Amino acid sequence: MLHPAVLGLSLWALLHLGTGAPLCLSQQLRMKGDYVLGGLFPLGEAEEAGLGSRTRPSSPVCTRFSSNGLLWALAMKMAVEEINNRSDLLPGLRLGHDLFDTCSEPVVAMKPSLMFLAKADSRNIAAYCNYTQYQPRVLAVIGPHSSELAVVTGKFFGFFLMPQVSYGASMELLSARETFPSFFRTVPSDRVQLTAAAELLQEFGWNWVAALGSDDEYGRQGLSIFSALAAARGICIAHEGLVPLPRANSLLLGKVQEVLHQVNQSSVQVVLLFASARAAHALFSYSISSKLSRKVWVASEAWLTSDLVMGLPGMAQVGTVLGFLQRGAQLHKFSQYVKTRLALAADPVFCAALGEREQGLEEDVVGRRCPQCDCITLQNVSAGLNHHQTFSVYAAVYSVAQALHNTLQCNASGCPMRDPVRPWQLLENMYNLTFHAGGLTLRFNSNGNVDMEYDLKLWVWQGPVPELHDVGRFNGSLWIDSLKIHWHTSNNQKPVSQCSRQCQEGQVRRVKGFHSCCYDCVDCKAGSYRKSPDDLACTFCSQDEWSPERSTRCFRRRLRFLAWGEPAVLLLLLLLGLALGLVLAALGLFIRHRDSPLVQASGGPLACFGLVCLGLVCISVLLFPGQPSPARCLAQQPSSHLPLTGCLSTLILQAAEIFVESELPLSWADRLSGCLRGPWAWLVVLLAVLVEAALCAWYLMAFPPEVVTDWRMLPTEALVHCRARSWVSFGLVHATNATLAFLCFLGTFLVQSRPGRYNRARGLTFAMLAYFITWVSFVPLLANVQVVLRPAVQMGALLLCVLGILAAFHLPRCYLLVRQPELNTPEFFLGRGPGDARDRNDGDTGNQGKHE
Repeated sequence: MLHPAVLGLSLWALLHLGTGAPLCLSQQLRMKGDYVLGGLFPLGEAEEAGLGSRTRPSSPVCTRFSSNGLLWALAMKMAVEEINNRSDLLPGLRLGHDLFDTCSEPVVAMKPSLMFLAKADSRNIAAYCNYTQYQPRVLAVIGPHSSELAVVTGKFFGFFLMPQVSYGASMELLSARETFPSFFRTVPSDRVQLTAAAELLQEFGWNWVAALGSDDEYGRQGLSIFSALAAARGICIAHEGLVPLPRANSLLLGKVQEVLHQVNQSSVQVVLLFASARAAHALFSYSISSKLSRKVWVASEAWLTSDLVMGLPGMAQVGTVLGFLQRGAQLHKFSQYVKTRLALAADPVFCAALGEREQGLEEDVVGRRCPQCDCITLQNVSAGLNHHQTFSVYAAVYSVAQALHNTLQCNASGCPMRDPVRPWQLLENMYNLTFHAGGLTLRFNSNGNVDMEYDLKLWVWQGPVPELHDVGRFNGSLWIDSLKIHWHTSNNQKPVSQCSRQCQEGQVRRVKGFHSCCYDCVDCKAGSYRKSPDDLACTFCSQDEWSPERSTRCFRRRLRFLAWGEPAVLLLLLLLGLALGLVLAALGLFIRHRDSPLVQASGGPLACFGLVCLGLVCISVLLFPGQPSPARCLAQQPSSHLPLTGCLSTLILQAAEIFVESELPLSWADRLSGCLRGPWAWLVVLLAVLVEAALCAWYLMAFPPEVVTDWRMLPTEALVHCRARSWVSFGLVHATNATLAFLCFLGTFLVQSRPGRYNRARGLTFAMLAYFITWVSFVPLLANVQVVLRPAVQMGALLLCVLGILAAFHLPRCYLLVRQPELNTPEFFLGRGPGDARDRNDGDTGNQGKHE
C-alpha cells in the first residue's frame, strides 16, 4: 500500500502533467548501489536516414519515442527497488541500476556497453593480460530486447564473462555456449516458438504456406529453423523470402513488391512472417497500399504486439493474424508503480533531490538518457502497461539478484561474504540457476534459456488498434479453442491452404513437381493398403493377409478347401449314398442267389468280390473333402484306384470267358473256360492288383503328393490343397485300370451273342464305355477347373465310374433276379440244354468229317 501522502502527490502530479511541464523521468534511469546492474532498453528509435549517412563515429540521435522501452526500463527499476526493500534476498545490500537507450540499433548500443565495461568510477577500459581482478562499472547487464543487438553485445560481454540476461532476444544462435558463454534470457528460444507455429499449421491442415523473414540474423535463422521443422511435419514451403529492413535505399520498395508478388503467385493462403517489427511494417505498408488479398498471417513474437505494426492504418484488411506470446506472471503493482513514477517526475522538489543524490557519469559523456521521456503523459504509455515482456524484464533482475545471493552466501542475518563480487564470479552461480519471480519458479537450463508456456493470440479488431485474445496455448503440446477464432473468410470458414486436396481413404500421394504437398491421389490396389495418410506408396499385405481396393488395413486370410458343408460336397455325398446303396443291394442279391445260373454266369464269388471293390471305391471318396493333411494326400489315390483295379480285373475275366466261348473252337473253349474260373482266376485278380499296388508305391515314393497353402490363388482366402508333384506319374497310376478297361472293351465289342442266351458282352461293353467316357471327361475338367474344386471332380469321376459299371453290368442282372426269375436257368445263362448239346455235336461231326 502506498502512503496517503504519496497518493496525494500522485494525484497532484497527474493533474500537473496535463500542463505540458517537463518531467525528470530521464534522471530516474540511474540509481547508485553496492552493486550496479546495467540496462539496455529501446527508449527511442533512430531516424532511418540518420545511421546510413554517418561518416564519423559520432553519437547518433534518437528522435522517436518508444513507450514499451520506457515501461520495460521502469519494470527493471521496480524490481530493483523491491529487492532493496526485501530482507531475505540481499539483506544489508543495495542494488543500483544504470539504464541506457539502444535506439534498437547495434551501433547505438555499443556506447553504453563500453560504459558498462569501463573500470569502476571511471570511463576507461584498461587493457590487461588478465581480467580476473578487473572490476567493471556494472556487475551484470539486463537486455537488450532484440536478437540483432544481443548478437553484438553478447560476444562483447562474453569476452569479459559478464552475465547478460536478455528479456526479449530469442534467436536460437544465442543458445550456443561456445559463442555466448555469459548470455542468459528469460524468454524461450525461437525454436520453441517456431515449433508451436509448425504444430499450429499442422493442426489446421495448412501444408502449403509461404515463409518470410526479415533480412537480418533474426529472420534468416528463424526461417532456417522453420524450414527443418516444416519438412519434418510434411509442410511444404511454397515460397521462402526475406523482407529487407527499412533503410535509405531506393530499392527497398521494389524488393518488398517482389516478395509479395511471389507470395501471391504461389496461391498460398497462410504466411509465416518471422520478422522484426520494422520489416513487418514495411511489408504490410505495401500490402495495404496494393490491396493484396487477405491471408492468414502467423506472426512472430517480435511484431505481434508491436505498436508500429498494430497501429498501421488499414491493418484490419490484411486478414487473420495469429501468433504465440510467452505467458508470464501478472505484475498487478506495475500500473500503479508507473503512475507513481510519472507523478514523482512531475514534482520539482523530488526532481531537485534526485539530481543531487544520483549523480553519475558526466553529462557531456552520456547526455540526457531519454529526452523524449520527459515529455510524455500517462496516456502515451497506458497501452503497453500489460505488455508480456514486462514480466521478462522483472524476472531477469530477480535472476541476477538470486545469483548474487548465492555468490555472497546470504542468509536471514546477512551476507557473510563481503568481498567485492566480480562478474565472472557471479556467472558461476548463474548456470542452472533456479529463481523466483512474481510467484513463478524459473530455471536457466544448460543453454541459459527458461522454459515457459506460450499463449496463442488472435488479433480482434474492436477499434483502431486490435486487441489480443487468447485462443489456445502451447506447453510442449498445442491446444486450440477453435470456436474463439474469427476468420477473415465469408461465413467464418477456416481457410484452406493446400496445394492438392486431401487423398481419400485407401489412396496414396504420387508427388508431382518438387513439393511433396503437390500430388495426385492414386488408389491402392487389392493386396495393398495405405498405412499412413502421408504415405507415398501403398504397403503390400503379408502373404497370410488380404485387402480390397482402397483399403487402409489388411485382413487375415481364411483357409479355403473343399469343406464338408459345401453344396457340391453335399450333392456328391447324396450320389455316394446312392451308389453305395446300389452296390450293397446288388451284393446282397448276388450272395442270396450265389448258386443260381445268373450269378454263376457273372463269375460267382468273383462277381461278389467285384461288388465289394466298388463299395470300397465309394468309401474312398470320403478322403477328398475336409482340410487336407499329409496322410490324406498320400491315401487318396491308392485307396480309390486299388479297389477299382480289383473290380476291373474281375470284369476282364468275364470278357475273356465270353471271347473264348464265342470266338474259339469248343475244344479250346472248354479248356480255357476252366482256367478262367477257379484258382487261376483269382491269380489274375491278384496279379492285376499287385501291378497297381506297385505303381501306387512308386508314385508315393518318387513323387509323393504334398499339402500346399497357396496364398495368391484366391483373393481373400488361403487355398489349402493336395498338389501332385508329377502329372506323368499321376497318369501312370491310372494306366493299369485304363489298360484293363481297354482289353475288356476289345474282348466284348465284336462278340456276337448266340440266340436264346443272355448277352453278357453287351453289359460289359457299355460298362467300359461308361468308364472311358467318365475318365476322358475327367482329364480336361481337372485341368481347367479351379484348384479348390479338383477334389470334387475326382469324387464325381469315381462315383460316376461306379454308377456306370453298376448300371451297365450289375443292375440289369439284379433286375432279372428280382423281376424275371424264370429266366434264371442254365440254358439262358450257362448254355447247358438240348440246343447247346446239338450245336456242340454238330460241330464235332463236322470236324470228324474233315478228318475223314
